[in-house]
Amino acid sequence: MATTRIISMHINRGKTIAQCLTERTGYAENPEKTDGGELISAYECDPKTADAEFLLSKRQYKTITGREQKSDVIAYQIRQSFKPGEVTPEQANEISYELAARFLKGRHAFLVCTHCDKSHIHSHIIFNSTSLDCKRKFRNFLGSGRAIARLSDTICLEHGLSIIENPKRGKKNYNKWLGDQAKPSHRDILRSVIDDALAKTPVDFEAFLKLLLDNGYEMKRGKNFALRGQDQKRFIRLDSLGEEYSENMIRAFLAGERTHKPRHKNLQVARQKVNLLVDIQAKLQAGKGVGYERWAKVFNLKQMAQTVNYLTEHSLLEYSVLAKKAESATTRYNELSAQIKAVEKRLAEIAVLKMQIINYAKTCDIYAAYRKSGYSKKYLAEHEGDILLHKAAKKAFGELNVKKLPTVNSLQVEYAALLVEKKASYTDYRQVRDEMKELLTVKANVDRLLSTNGRAAEKGKEHEQR
Repeated sequence: MATTRIISMHINRGKTIAQCLTERTGYAENPEKTDGGELISAYECDPKTADAEFLLSKRQYKTITGREQKSDVIAYQIRQSFKPGEVTPEQANEISYELAARFLKGRHAFLVCTHCDKSHIHSHIIFNSTSLDCKRKFRNFLGSGRAIARLSDTICLEHGLSIIENPKRGKKNYNKWLGDQAKPSHRDILRSVIDDALAKTPVDFEAFLKLLLDNGYEMKRGKNFALRGQDQKRFIRLDSLGEEYSENMIRAFLAGERTHKPRHKNLQVARQKVNLLVDIQAKLQAGKGVGYERWAKVFNLKQMAQTVNYLTEHSLLEYSVLAKKAESATTRYNELSAQIKAVEKRLAEIAVLKMQIINYAKTCDIYAAYRKSGYSKKYLAEHEGDILLHKAAKKAFGELNVKKLPTVNSLQVEYAALLVEKKASYTDYRQVRDEMKELLTVKANVDRLLSTNGRAAEKGKEHEQR
């Protein structure tokens, strides 16, 4: 899911165009927000000098067209915000780049800076208001925001992401839209876990509680039983879930005295992911206190239980089988990554090639006349922009090693086919990536447990020898 907004970037009072461009691009490129600059990509400009390149194109626009800039719009920005947890920063940057490329159709230079310093990942797409040929300006037409939103939804669907169904324009912001997506509460999830546990017909109440503990819940005994999941801050009492979920009613069901009627339909509760064990000693040496040590011990116990559950569920109780499966998943992930990168490289080449073929065709007659004039300086001054475009196109053909120019239609067909291939690969890529991460985490936890047990055994032998 992603929301979009297009913003006109104006000249601030008392500042020059150069100062405004530098400030806007500087904010977007902030290393603290873009993972040290790793989440920055660009088209037809260098991120380090984008502000200067934008300014130069505006000066060339004035030289070529003889027109002054009437409005104070110096650039445009598209903000694309993603649903928390649905995309990685790298994937968000790729999607935003694709959005800019398809919306601008290779006519304007742009910069994509993805910020990951907030809970929701979002991209700032800044594109030059002046076209690459320095002859036209982008006009923020009526309905451009809606067109961008529709294109964004299309790209999100192609990447297997959700979209906002029937958004209400002008009334709700991004956070309120997310709030409408009826997420199950902690109480709903706990009810569903209890329903699943009771469906397994445990022999008694203690066996029932063990099933809840196996699902990652922490238990507090007292006048009333209370449970807390890994993502919860507070315990939830059983009697607060409704009469059907009270201790007395559950005991009566286990004794065969009554039937259990779930209050809600069972939710699809995601299995708790396995996290890496905490190196408690290293953290204590780094300055952590007794409170952190107490928390870390409980956390490690939970992760060890999750690790054992994962190994049991996936029949990976032999270390050699686990290691082999982790290696296989890593190899498959690397293969898919290389395949997707090759497709993306070709997509970028096609976009550049299409633009250069069009420029070459438009300026072919002018360049032929320029040669016929004996490379006249006067003719060059009159047609400098077209001649430079023609030379740039020929240079691009050489860099792309193009011997015979393809047709624009054939390139469009290839581009569409590659997009379909990329979409299919991304579906497998995400599944393999998640599987690989979990397998590597489980293997790292097993390695840590084995090394800890090995050190404990060595210390025991040393103690016996003494």
